[in-house]
Amino acid sequence: MSDIIANFTKEQMKSEITPFNIGDTVRLSLKIKEGSRERIQVFEGTVIARSGSGISETFKVRRVSYGVGVEKTFPIHSPNIEKIEVTRKGKVRRSKLYYLRDRAGKAAKTKEQI
Repeated sequence: MSDIIANFTKEQMKSEITPFNIGDTVRLSLKIKEGSRERIQVFEGTVIARSGSGISETFKVRRVSYGVGVEKTFPIHSPNIEKIEVTRKGKVRRSKLYYLRDRAGKAAKTKEQI
């Protein structure tokens, strides 16, 4: 029984994933269905958390839109994620960057890794 589940999850997992870490600024291209039409929408922000493993691995992206902080959680192996581009490598010393929620403006940025 567990062998069937393992094979199914292996089938559903993406083979090539762009490597990214916490603190990186990523640009996600998401497939969005509206009725019968399908379009691609871009969501760009800082990765503040990664959790789980295998097929259930997720990551949380935060961005400030019109003065309001927006966080979204995405499954890494989701078929709705077209591609992940890393625009900036962040230099951080934490595995979860929840403290960025309390910061505004330039204080909410992470240092860039050189």
